[in-house]
Amino acid sequence: MGHDTGMTQEIENQTPSPESNQRRQALLAAVGLAAGLAGAAWAWQKYQARPATDPAVKLFWQQVFERPEGGDLSLQKFRGKPLLVNFWATWCPPCIEELPLLDAFFLEKDAKFVQVVGLAIDQPSAVRRFLSQHPLHFPNGLAGLGGTELGKSLGNTESVLPFSIIFDADGGILRQKLGKLTEDDLKSWRQSLA
Repeated sequence: MGHDTGMTQEIENQTPSPESNQRRQALLAAVGLAAGLAGAAWAWQKYQARPATDPAVKLFWQQVFERPEGGDLSLQKFRGKPLLVNFWATWCPPCIEELPLLDAFFLEKDAKFVQVVGLAIDQPSAVRRFLSQHPLHFPNGLAGLGGTELGKSLGNTESVLPFSIIFDADGGILRQKLGKLTEDDLKSWRQSLA
């Protein structure tokens, strides 16, 4: 019996006081808030708009890619109007799923003021084969592995595909999205350009 009393006292001694619980909860709340603010600051820094004078953005506009059907795709010729750029690959299921959405967006009459360009980060033969079976109306460039580095310089540090960027008419980055685009994304982007 004396042994049980000792265990009860031991348990009672381990039970935190209400003041201790309040301090612990306040500390956890403060840590959570700090982590949340740090995460928000990181996300804002990573995905904030970037002006046309940003070195990576300037380099983007200098790029020229081979087109799957032959000829060159100079990004400079798209300058002056809003531009949606989509980095994709044939081996990326979400990329393949969003391509019809991008093609429909490109063909819409009210979206004509937004240009669309695809940059395929893939083997040229795979892209040509895919496009022969699933033609797209918007222009595409064969970016290959260099496209991965270009995407990283523009904010896709994790090399996630698909990756989309909307450039404003001045040539600066307005918005970005890692992962598959949705109708809502395109609607929101269209409204932000109006």
